[in-house]
Amino acid sequence: MQDTKTFHTDPTKSWVARIIDWSVANKFFVLLGAVVLLVAGTMSTLRTPLDAIPDLSDTQVIIRTDYAGQAPQVVEDQITYPLASQMLGLPKTKVVRGYSMFGTSFVYVIFEDNVDLYWARSRTLEALSQVQSQLPSGVSPQLGPDATGVG
Repeated sequence: MQDTKTFHTDPTKSWVARIIDWSVANKFFVLLGAVVLLVAGTMSTLRTPLDAIPDLSDTQVIIRTDYAGQAPQVVEDQITYPLASQMLGLPKTKVVRGYSMFGTSFVYVIFEDNVDLYWARSRTLEALSQVQSQLPSGVSPQLGPDATGVG
C-alpha cells in the first residue's frame, strides 16, 4: 500500500495525479472548499442584476414636428434644419439626424454612452424652447416617447 504522505516527493507522478492524491488524503478541506464555493456562487447569483433583454441601444431623443400640407423641401428648410442645427450644440451629443417628409419632420438626437435618458430629454427641451422663435407660427415640436425600441 502506498503511503499518502510521500506523494509530493514522487517525481514520476504528474501534477494532476498529485492533486488527486492530496484530495483523497484531505477530504475535509476539499468538502470545505466546495461548500465555500457553493455559498459564494449562490450569493453572487442572487446579488447580480439581470435583465432578460438588456438594453444596449444608444440614448436617443426623437423630436417630431408636424407642418401640415408642406412639401419635404419646405419642411427641411423651415423645420428640420433649424432644429438639427440647434441640437448640434447640446452637450454630450454624438449624432444628430434629420429626416423631412411631406408635412412632417423627425430629428433624432443620439447622445454619448452612459448619458441618462431623462437628462438628455431635459437638455433637448431646453434647446427646443430656444429654437421655437425660429420656427413658423403654429408649429410645435414634440418629443417622442421616453422609451427605447427594446421597451
